Amino acid sequence: MAMVGHGPGGASKRRFKRYPAYKASGVAWLGEIPTHWSTFVFRRVLRRIEQGWSPVAEDRLAGLDEWAVIKLSAVNKGRFLPDQHKALPPYLAPDTRYEIHEGDFLLTRANTPELVGDVCIAHGVRPQLLLCDLVYRLQLRHDRLCPTFLGYWLASSVGRYQIEVDARGSSQSMVKVSQGHIRAWRLLLPPEEEQRAIAVFLDRETVRIDGLVAKEERLIELLQEKRAALITRAVTKGLDPSVSMRDSGVEWLPEIPAHWDVKPNGSLFQERDERRRDDLPILEVSIASGVRVREFSESKVEQRSDDLGAYKVASAGDIAFNKMRMWQGAVGTTPEDGLVSPDYIVAKPCTGTDPAYYAALFRTSIYMAEVYRWSHGIVDDRNRLYWDGFKAIRSPFPPSSEQRGIAFFVDYEATRIDALIAKVRGAIDRLKELRTALISAAVTGKIDVRAA
Repeated sequence: MAMVGHGPGGASKRRFKRYPAYKASGVAWLGEIPTHWSTFVFRRVLRRIEQGWSPVAEDRLAGLDEWAVIKLSAVNKGRFLPDQHKALPPYLAPDTRYEIHEGDFLLTRANTPELVGDVCIAHGVRPQLLLCDLVYRLQLRHDRLCPTFLGYWLASSVGRYQIEVDARGSSQSMVKVSQGHIRAWRLLLPPEEEQRAIAVFLDRETVRIDGLVAKEERLIELLQEKRAALITRAVTKGLDPSVSMRDSGVEWLPEIPAHWDVKPNGSLFQERDERRRDDLPILEVSIASGVRVREFSESKVEQRSDDLGAYKVASAGDIAFNKMRMWQGAVGTTPEDGLVSPDYIVAKPCTGTDPAYYAALFRTSIYMAEVYRWSHGIVDDRNRLYWDGFKAIRSPFPPSSEQRGIAFFVDYEATRIDALIAKVRGAIDRLKELRTALISAAVTGKIDVRAA
């Protein structure tokens, strides 16, 4: 028995038989192949490559009796998503040459470097659905090629290698592959019956692995929900479940422990508006991670000191928040003295105010909803929370020692859950690596799955 082997896809610990005999493929990056397999260039298995249409479409889903054109996102990592489309305007006659049919083989010709060359077989096609110009339709010679096998070949490490070598673009965010590139790609072909056997095996195994990934992703969701609920309960109800509760007197917070107070933020914090310091590091406020020192890459030219005159000083332990994104959780305690954007607010905690407790409170969903209510802007997504609005919001005020205890508990539990989430993400990465390795090993003949 031989283990799924080495090479671009990594290694899997599942054991499969190797083929009885191998020969040189004649292609350096393919190595040896089973003796009864052949190498082809794509043009020998293609009848035609069609590029889609680029009409002016409406940004809405089409009705059942309307024509629509797919979005680029309709081809999604091997899956066809027919609901990813835009409606064709009623006044525009459809070009029916581009209508998608059940079983069409689609390949994205332009996308990000990671997704260009993504393929799928169109299943579940709704009527009156058209191909967009960023996607090719490949008409295959079915007498030589199993489309599902080809899909796995292009998703394998060797398939992706060819795609990434040929992808070209004027920016790192969008690259393209041409019809000429596709026709010149190399393809390994076992006999057609064997192609189907490999496709059936990979269908079964990838579904199994994808199911495991979905379970792990659901576990992450549950851990994140638990983390959020634990923090919300701690900062709004304290750590003693037996304590008596009372009405808080504020709409957004129904009850608080009877010995807690409620105060406007203006009595808990003072606005800090100091400028003209260029000897401090620049800090940034992130929705994901709060306040941190901004890192500059070596390829970037750092801001000159004379550009920093308008930046605000934030001392270690201050609360800083992005006025436009506070309602999404862009707030936190400053880890060290630094400078923040002039469009941020810096709040200095008053005596008896623990910034770590309030940073945790401010990032709960119920508090962010209250922040949104106090924010103002021309459109909802551009709402800003100014100092006058912030200082008017009423927040719970536990005794100072209890604030510190809650902050410590929240930090400990959040760190513990984050470590569990990191482990689950690591498991997901390993499952995805296994998936890629298994596909690559099967379509390159490193393992014999005919009897699997």
